[in-house]
Amino acid sequence: MTSAASPEKQYTYYHAGPLFTLADLTTNIALSTLISQISKSRFQPVLPQDLEPRPIPSISSTISATTAPSSAPPTPHTIRDTDLQALLSCDLALFIYDGAELDAGTVVEYMYAKAADIPSVILRTDFRGAGDQATLSDGTKPVDKWNLMSSNWPRTVSRIGADDAPSVLAAAGEEKVPRNFRAAEGLLHQTAEKVVAAMDEVVSRPPRLRPELRAAVFEWLAIMPGFQAPGGEGGNGDADAVRWAKGLLEAKVAKGLL
Repeated sequence: MTSAASPEKQYTYYHAGPLFTLADLTTNIALSTLISQISKSRFQPVLPQDLEPRPIPSISSTISATTAPSSAPPTPHTIRDTDLQALLSCDLALFIYDGAELDAGTVVEYMYAKAADIPSVILRTDFRGAGDQATLSDGTKPVDKWNLMSSNWPRTVSRIGADDAPSVLAAAGEEKVPRNFRAAEGLLHQTAEKVVAAMDEVVSRPPRLRPELRAAVFEWLAIMPGFQAPGGEGGNGDADAVRWAKGLLEAKVAKGLL
């Protein structure tokens, strides 16, 4: 079994979610900063929005100097590769499940994380009802406000954050602007506290991936996406990806995550 998170042990987490608007980008930065601060740096964020404009760094760093990474501009394929490689490299993952319809890319990343048995936290800050689970609830636990296919996966903790945001901000808005701003800061801080508590909880849960399956699963996760060979045609493709994933697996086992 894994040991609970402690001040002495640090974890990286992949901060998955929409990143297409100013609100998305700034909230990702603010929330991830607070998560790091509140956890006293136990949980260090990796934000896709910081990675996507760059060439692939992960697999290319493990290959020989004769197959240097390409300097070509990013493509949809390389952006996807960069994100999936960063996700698999992290110790945990946070998935922002906001919107009437979930962001498709975030859901793909979540399923990739579950295939790798990555401890995960799902956060919804959207106060609207959504999904197809309310009519199926027996009242024994809170209803997830998203499609039922994304629920009930092991080693995952769900949190609803800032559910009362409209009423809190409306009340603050009747006063001066600084109070409204402080109320927004307070809601963000409360949400970050919920995320940190969820991360502490989920990282202490034992892995589902059995030792005898680890190598085969990580080899498949390395070749399944069809990562582009670093450096173009000169790279070794799947062979490089498998070596890279093997190193990740060894690091996760050494850290007690698998």
